[in-house]
Parts: sequence; C-alpha cells; structure tokens
Amino acid sequence: MGDKSLMKKTLLIVLSLTFSLYADLSVEQIQQMVSKIHEKREGVKLETLETTKEPFVRLQEDNNITTFVIPVKAEEAKLLLHAIVNGKAYINDAWKSVDDTIMGYTLKYVGKRGVVLRNGNHIKKLFLHEKRDNFITLEER
Repeated sequence: MGDKSLMKKTLLIVLSLTFSLYADLSVEQIQQMVSKIHEKREGVKLETLETTKEPFVRLQEDNNITTFVIPVKAEEAKLLLHAIVNGKAYINDAWKSVDDTIMGYTLKYVGKRGVVLRNGNHIKKLFLHEKRDNFITLEER
C-alpha cells in the first residue's frame, strides 16, 4: 500500500518539475519564434508547379451502363375442374380420363373430390369447389 502512494507522489513531482521547466519561456524566446514565422520562406518555383501532376482527382461518369431485363413470367393458363363422374373429370370444358393430356399435363389420378395432373416434375392437384353443387351421384332404383 505504501509503495503505490510513494509511486504516485514521485510521479506527480516529476511531472510538475517537467512542466515548470518547459513552461519557462522568456519574452525573448517568444519574440524569436514570432520573427521566424514572419520571415519570408522560399517557395516552389513556378516551373516545378507547372510540371507536377494535378493532385485532385475528377471522377468521370461511367458510360458503360449495363441494363438487365427481368423476364416476365408468362401467366399460366388456368386449369379448372368442373365435375367428376364415373372416373372421368370435366376439366376446362372437356371430359378427360386417366392418361389423357390437357395443356401439357397428363391426368394421373381421378378421385372423388379432385384430380392429380403431372408435367415432368410439376404436379398440380385440382379439387372441386366445395360450395357448389358439383357432386353428381348416381343412385340405383
């Protein structure tokens, strides 16, 4: 504990002595500094200035503008399922059965409420609208 306080006191004394030594400027020293400032200094010759490169950089507009055209996706034609009767589906005003094609899609499955269409890796599922009375049921008498 005593070492820290002794160290602080020593540091404080050294700093105050250093400050007092450098703060002791006489009037003569100040006048000498001012006279040095007022002396005319030799500058760069005009020929040297004319041959130097301009230090300022001017940015030029880039006229190489690349435009990107964003391809607009063609709106897909809608496939509408209107009815299902006896394993056949009424899609877009035509009766289709399994393995028939419509607009590039192949009909793969016909269920009670919907159908499955496939075009390569694209699979579409179409369902009958629930609020309509699309269900046609055949009853035997």
